[in-house]
Amino acid sequence: MDNATRRAWSWHKQGLDGSLAGSSAADVLGKTGWARSIGGANPYLTLFSRAGIRREQADADMAALRIHELPTARGCTYVLGADDFAWGLSLGQGAAEATAKVLDKLGVDRQELKDLEERVLELLQDSTLPLDPKVLKDKLGSAVRSLGEEGKKKGASTTLPTALGLLQADGRIRRVPLNGRLDVQRYAYTAWGLPAPEESPEQARAKLMENYLRWTGGATLKQTQWFTAFTVAQTKAALAAVNAVESTVVDPDGLWMLPEDVEAAATFTAPQEEQIQLLAGSDSLFLLRRNSADHVAEEDRGLAIGKEKLALTADLPDHPIVDRGRIIGLWQYDPGQERLAHWTFEPPTLAVNDKVEEIESWVREDLGDFRSFSLDSASSRQKRIDALNAAAR
Repeated sequence: MDNATRRAWSWHKQGLDGSLAGSSAADVLGKTGWARSIGGANPYLTLFSRAGIRREQADADMAALRIHELPTARGCTYVLGADDFAWGLSLGQGAAEATAKVLDKLGVDRQELKDLEERVLELLQDSTLPLDPKVLKDKLGSAVRSLGEEGKKKGASTTLPTALGLLQADGRIRRVPLNGRLDVQRYAYTAWGLPAPEESPEQARAKLMENYLRWTGGATLKQTQWFTAFTVAQTKAALAAVNAVESTVVDPDGLWMLPEDVEAAATFTAPQEEQIQLLAGSDSLFLLRRNSADHVAEEDRGLAIGKEKLALTADLPDHPIVDRGRIIGLWQYDPGQERLAHWTFEPPTLAVNDKVEEIESWVREDLGDFRSFSLDSASSRQKRIDALNAAAR
């Protein structure tokens, strides 16, 4: 494949070509990849760009537990479909256990944590409403231990967050956004009782590998290890379990791919007409392989806003405007002006202008703002907004 076709192949595998129009939120997440959350608006745009799903529907799906935000691969939080809850959650248990080991070094043995977990679970089971950490801490009293300055240095000021993390990691409780939205990081907790996964740890790792290769359409060994956090031995076992093959059909340097994707890629042709999408910088098209630079065309690699050239950044500084996998511009939402600040590398086409107008209206009506992460704000991104406006002029 040439570079343009390679980008279009990833675009196609991500369902950004219109092939998922009308799909449910759970189907989108299952077919194109779990949506990274971090208190930002990426999950909403993930669903809207691929299937036209509005925020109201996404929030209803979350309330009905058709989708949910859970800690999974690498212990990071993603929004998953219901079919993936149990086995996906099991992949994040190692990160929760690692936190418990930090507390062990601070003098908190596992029995103390288990006792605290039981107390938390009793409170949540007896409550008709979710309880936020402050209420839980007040109700638990001396059962929650302060870990002093040494604990703060290690990111653990009390024992409560670790207990909550352990309970969440095995599905006994779940985290609920206080206002029912995915683009915040203020939570309460409620009892859950998610059934244990049917898959063994080895089967769960194989399942993640199969999904990951399908979502990406192929990835290098290094890229699979970054996303999964598997050891070399675990990675090789998972690749073998799903019959993955190292193929040069997409990339001359070779990618690990599912056999059916090798066959599909061999006859794939890039669309001739424009397919414009405005995506979040943390969209799965870029985040799954952390390869945003691969989506920049050769002639645009020297472009930059500020000091960092687009082709040299692992993570995008702004949200991208994309055509068939190629980044053709950048954008940010300016809530003060209720408009998108945007810059395209070439004069925008009618299709680009129409999509900008569509997303501008969608953000205004559905979200009110478009944060990249929980602490993002209009003031914190003002320099980026000003730079995009200046570049557009």
